[in-house]
Amino acid sequence: MAKWMKSGWLLSLVALALLIGACSPKETAGPITDDKTPEKVSVDNPSGDLAPLEKRAKVVIAEDGAASGAGFYIAKERGYFEDYNIEVEFAQFANSDDMLPALAAGEVDIAGGVSTASFFNAISQGIDVKIIADKGHNVPGKSYFTLVIGNHMVDVIKEYKDLKGKRIGVSSHNSIDEYIYDELIKHAGLTKDDVEFVLMSDFGSMLGAISNGTIDAAVNIEPLIAQGIDKGFHVRFGDATDYAPESQIALVLGSPNFMGEEKDISLRFMSAYLKGVRDYNDAFIKGEGKDKIIDIMTKHTALKDPALWEKVNVTGLDPDGKMFIDDIKKQYDAYKANGAIRGEIDFDKAIDTSITEKAVETIGEYDR
Repeated sequence: MAKWMKSGWLLSLVALALLIGACSPKETAGPITDDKTPEKVSVDNPSGDLAPLEKRAKVVIAEDGAASGAGFYIAKERGYFEDYNIEVEFAQFANSDDMLPALAAGEVDIAGGVSTASFFNAISQGIDVKIIADKGHNVPGKSYFTLVIGNHMVDVIKEYKDLKGKRIGVSSHNSIDEYIYDELIKHAGLTKDDVEFVLMSDFGSMLGAISNGTIDAAVNIEPLIAQGIDKGFHVRFGDATDYAPESQIALVLGSPNFMGEEKDISLRFMSAYLKGVRDYNDAFIKGEGKDKIIDIMTKHTALKDPALWEKVNVTGLDPDGKMFIDDIKKQYDAYKANGAIRGEIDFDKAIDTSITEKAVETIGEYDR
């Protein structure tokens, strides 16, 4: 996962052991035994669609306070999980690589991840996790993960081709960060030899580097982009959708057991999650109830300033959970071409959108 997203995932091994030990077997309301969407129930039920579970279930989510977790936070605060008799618990890990074995073992049910070579390598080497829904993409013209140029470059870099000879900060190799960077360079009509790739330790360090002229531009992320603009360090340049229009940046991942054996729980969980995502879209796309959603986001994320939420380009979250699946495969191919992938992936098995699609059938498609 992009480093700014992962920076909060710090948990001691002792705490992790306690967390795993505390995970109890799931209790269900009776399995869904066919491929049809269960009948909707009376709107007198809290959810308004599926009946709540007869016995309470706990779902453990690996989440670090990233803004892309909005659907989880909003669904929790608005009682959408509770409507289905689901209790959610957030767990933190040092990084996404540590998260994957716990997810595959069912110690964590749901997690967020981003495309990296190490993620794909884990799957190709037998880590069984399912890619199930969107957890972050750029909105055209309002990308939250995009290029910025230093204020000292505003009179120099007028077009993408003007990046030739410039130093561009990128936070990691063989990741979505470098993938976006590569697409940028190709769009500019340049080669990797025409620009200087500067590997940065994290997104935050880019602010100081761009302000003192150590780098000329950077592929950075919100809210650091908005903060850097406020401080006069950099400006947004173009938009990432100019050169990577359908990039799948973050993903909702599910454990194989949660997706395969606990469908009565996972279907209700996904229905609640999508309701949260839809409230998020209502707020940031339609402007409906925005203040209340910002209150929830300031409670759960690292961005505590409500005023700054009015300035950032927010993470795109599809209200029906749809992903850019072709782009996921394209990213995998790019890492493989760089020699960073060991083994092969059967994407027909790794990507499982069945629960997401069934949840949309149950609650209806979002009115866009």
